[in-house]
Amino acid sequence: MSLSMYSASVPVFLKMLGNLGHWLDAAEANAASRKFDPAVLLSARLAPDMLPFTRQIQIACDAAKFCVARLSGTEAPKFEDNEATMAEIKQRVTKTMDFIKTVTASQIDGSEGKPIEVPMRGAPALMFDGESYLKHFVLPNVYFHLTIAYALLRHNGVGLGKGDFLGRD
Repeated sequence: MSLSMYSASVPVFLKMLGNLGHWLDAAEANAASRKFDPAVLLSARLAPDMLPFTRQIQIACDAAKFCVARLSGTEAPKFEDNEATMAEIKQRVTKTMDFIKTVTASQIDGSEGKPIEVPMRGAPALMFDGESYLKHFVLPNVYFHLTIAYALLRHNGVGLGKGDFLGRD
């Protein structure tokens, strides 16, 4: 049996975004036990020139939702990118997962050769076929931004480990 575009995308996104939800719960619990506002974490950065924690989550969610939408030929929901609390960030993750769950395998499978255009701010659009878009653009982006979010939480004392990153189910 060959690997399908659906199985290489939707379950992967749902698993990793679900793991992210666990990390956010752990971050809130850590903040409560250490008696600080978890909103402090939302602006955390590992370096001055990198995007803050909130933006890392927004980009990971957007990469997953736009991938599913582009491969399936559906419209992705629009989010305002104005999350200012941990609860709002968690809701962003939930809304992203809820959208991804609406797309079926029959909508995505067979999209390997589908032309995909990714608009870029101030630059020409990136052009891919569906398979290259998923494997060489979206999956690396999702994992990159989730890894940064994970590292920011670890750097700020949240007790997460490799098992939390990988998930336990």
